[in-house]
Amino acid sequence: FRCIERTRKGEEIVPYRGEQHDAQNGGNVRLTIDMGLQNIVEQELDAAVKQFRPKGATVIMMNPKTGEILALANRPNFNLNVQDGVSVDDERRRNRAISDQVEPGSTFKIVTTAAVLSEKLVTPETVLETENGYYEWCKLKDHHPYAELTVNDILVHSSNIGVAKLAMRLGDQKFFEYIHRFGFGEQTGVNLPGEAKGMVHPPHLWSKISITRMPMGQEVAATPLQVVTAMAAIANGGTLMMPQIVREITDDTGKVVAAFPPREVRRAVSKKSTEQVSKALCEVVSKKGTARLAQVLGYKVAGKTGTAQKREDDGHYSHDKHVCSFVGFMPAEDPAFVVLVLIDEAQTKREQDVGGMVAAPVFSRIGERAARYLGLTPSPEEPEGSIVAKGGKVGGDFRDQ
Repeated sequence: FRCIERTRKGEEIVPYRGEQHDAQNGGNVRLTIDMGLQNIVEQELDAAVKQFRPKGATVIMMNPKTGEILALANRPNFNLNVQDGVSVDDERRRNRAISDQVEPGSTFKIVTTAAVLSEKLVTPETVLETENGYYEWCKLKDHHPYAELTVNDILVHSSNIGVAKLAMRLGDQKFFEYIHRFGFGEQTGVNLPGEAKGMVHPPHLWSKISITRMPMGQEVAATPLQVVTAMAAIANGGTLMMPQIVREITDDTGKVVAAFPPREVRRAVSKKSTEQVSKALCEVVSKKGTARLAQVLGYKVAGKTGTAQKREDDGHYSHDKHVCSFVGFMPAEDPAFVVLVLIDEAQTKREQDVGGMVAAPVFSRIGERAARYLGLTPSPEEPEGSIVAKGGKVGGDFRDQ
């Protein structure tokens, strides 16, 4: 750059020319993205979009131990090598993974379950009454009626009533505290522009029944990156990691001028509680769970489905528009990656418009290809009740809220 002075006509006064510096090359940015995994995610996301023709879709793959983002893709998107970027509409320009805020649905149940176990208010074997599928006091329904369920099975069967009762044992303030421990309601700090912080109202703004709605992922808003980061905390033993997408910056000589090592944000929950939740999440991805289509042959998979009803302009929940999701990790005994698949308004039959049938199969295909690409060692044994272990036929009802 050059410091100069000009006349009224805008002409430079050369004798008064000040300091001058020649242009310098910028640094070289090395991302955490693995191009092989990114290619797998892009291809499987394109296949899902072709099948379901959704309003939007996002897939994020993260290393749960370091917080490094291994792959990230959104649809719709655009190619800067083909289009100028200026004439592209906003729907295609924004990074949905960090800017879109959606109600997370039943994927949020991991927060309540891990919290109540971490506080030692219950054990996985504690039995709760689940009101035969309808809780009169707060007008809350389960898709399947159960008279009672253990804490473990509340997560496996995705019981809205069961998780509401778990949250009530925590109480408003403690539940609110754990929501923030998992990173909801605040920016993750990832090195990307335009990140939203989501929405989590403080307890003094809750209604009398908010404590029964928030545990199932209503009345809160989260970005896809927040959801996958929260699941990563379950996968790594309870530590919330800051998502990283830049590994280091080097100069022309290869010297590192800035490094971004793994960064722990805080401990979210106890290690023992994550082990207990992980066990239940493995059963979710089994013959009796809501995510049997997320199974990957030869590996134990842990995960949770979500089927969030979208809010209409009048504030009521739609019965026809859903955000379907699945977030899980594998191998469950030593996770190499955690993946979130989120599909917004899939065009499919109403009875199939659920996380277990829309998002879970996409995870399965990504997980199978990623395991081969990374050369992961197969799990010692298939999860109990696994369809792939028994050679059974997939069927039944996958619905959850």
